[in-house]
Amino acid sequence: MFDWFLELNPVSQALFALILAWFTTTAGAASVFFLKTFNQKVMDGMLGFAGGIMIAASFWSLLEPSLEMSEGGSMPVWLPSLIGFLVGGICLKGVDFFLPGLYDRFIGKRPVNSESFRRSTMLVSAITLHNIPEALAVGVAFGAVASGVEGATIGGALALTIAISIQNVPEGMAVSFPLRREGISRFWSFFWGQFSAIVFPLAGIAGAFLVLAVQPALPYALSFAAGAMIFVVIDEIIPEAQSHGNRKIATTGGMIGFAFMMVLDVGLE
Repeated sequence: MFDWFLELNPVSQALFALILAWFTTTAGAASVFFLKTFNQKVMDGMLGFAGGIMIAASFWSLLEPSLEMSEGGSMPVWLPSLIGFLVGGICLKGVDFFLPGLYDRFIGKRPVNSESFRRSTMLVSAITLHNIPEALAVGVAFGAVASGVEGATIGGALALTIAISIQNVPEGMAVSFPLRREGISRFWSFFWGQFSAIVFPLAGIAGAFLVLAVQPALPYALSFAAGAMIFVVIDEIIPEAQSHGNRKIATTGGMIGFAFMMVLDVGLE
């Protein structure tokens, strides 16, 4: 069924995967046309599931290949992966530092200017910026497969794509519904919801080409994407999934997601 996909070159595979991630954000944003509200338990379960997959994928699809590529070099095996991982987390922390409170504000934890345009701009900017490392992670994962990196598999890259795509459904809703509550029309609430994922094909393809063009940077690029992903999971996905009284549902989703990633990574090698 998926033979046509497996026969594509990895950069084309990355493009299809990134379009899928964009599409799921669009699907989430489009729910504003049909629903007045959404089921929070389902959303928290989905976030937990995506978080579990992303944690597992960060190791098997990104960190493990990074460690394997560092063998035989002049530096300790763990050093390139450690540097990339920490820099990935620091970069995401920098986004939060220079744009303080954007994520908290769009989910209503801090008071914001009531002017609709200002609030809408902050909302779309916050989601768009946090989509960049996720897109880079997908692009880097497929780029590593194209480079023949030992331990980098199409199964791992696909698992990472599935995790991010699942997460993007509630993320698209998290943009469109607050905008609708601000009095913005359904069409424009949907438009800005899907627009927040425009970085996926752009940043993802850039990541894939980067690892293909600069082979020595691969261990750093892979671990950088892993660090950024783990930061997003710990700082945003887990707290958000457990902040509505659905802790057990979110935790169960996380465990299932982690197990799903293990099976998928081995099954699609």
